[in-house]
Amino acid sequence: MEGNITVLKEKNIATVSFYHPASNSFPSSQLQLLTDTIYNLGKDNGITAIVLKSEGNGAFCAGASFDELLEVTNLEEGNRFFSGFANVINAMRKCPKLIIGRIQGKAVGGGVGIIAACDYTFATESSSVKLSEIAIGIGPFVIEPAVSKKIGKAAMAEMTLFPTKWKDAQWAKDKGLLNEVYPSVEEMDNSLNNYINQLASYNPEALYEMKKVIWEGTENWDNLLYERAAISGRLVLSDFTKNALNQFKKS
Repeated sequence: MEGNITVLKEKNIATVSFYHPASNSFPSSQLQLLTDTIYNLGKDNGITAIVLKSEGNGAFCAGASFDELLEVTNLEEGNRFFSGFANVINAMRKCPKLIIGRIQGKAVGGGVGIIAACDYTFATESSSVKLSEIAIGIGPFVIEPAVSKKIGKAAMAEMTLFPTKWKDAQWAKDKGLLNEVYPSVEEMDNSLNNYINQLASYNPEALYEMKKVIWEGTENWDNLLYERAAISGRLVLSDFTKNALNQFKKS
């Protein structure tokens, strides 16, 4: 059941793909690998822009691995697991290369956080989003700063406080989570390919300076996201969350 991360470099563009058989969900080992991959590409002077995508025609990302969440037995393990998403988001925001998201399907929880941490996004009309964490006794605490930065606190709260409701791609576009939405994967990929090639032709120094502007005011995330991870790490140990996770697995 292990997933993988792959990198394809073409000219000055790197495409990072992640895959997991459980709807592209993330175990902690894969979160760390994605963090390391983004960090290393940030240091690669031959790369100007990064495309982040998942494999397959189904979900873009189902968030945290429920199997691994059920295995958490103490605060240290809980903190470590949720810090994985903090690591990814911090790596994405601090990466000196612009990161363009390719979203071909639904995203839940941490998957929404990854979308929010992209600098620009291309998606299909089937790319609905949902923050389901409250329903299992935790909350989108780690990813909240990234999501709220894109769509605002009110829209983030709307998603969080109705954890069973999907928001469609048009809603996500109207709120600013998705930038471009297309009827089909083919149309999305055609537009994305044209865009990324144009973007990668621009002055890398100008793009880097623009990236810094985009993420101004997030310097406290180096501490904030890990403080939030501690909240989730504590809540995941509750009987409520353990029972809810088991019910989700059975359904």
